[in-house]
Amino acid sequence: MRTLNTIVLILLIVGGINWGLVALADFDLVASIFGDGTIGQAGVAGTIVYVLVALAAIWAISWFGIFAESHRTAHGPMAAEQH
Repeated sequence: MRTLNTIVLILLIVGGINWGLVALADFDLVASIFGDGTIGQAGVAGTIVYVLVALAAIWAISWFGIFAESHRTAHGPMAAEQH
């Protein structure tokens, strides 16, 4: 599971950087690497990358439950008594 979460995080970073480049520089890195360089024209390999980034984002939604549980455990009513 740790390996999958690492891959998901890498994909989310790649996706975030790509969207930042699209917004700030009108440059699509994925399309540049896997397609013809035109925004939205990433070819088949680029489309696969986009789908993997989307799936990674969907997977990362589950992290909210983990973070919420961690926060409850660390900051719940019993946490003050433990210090």
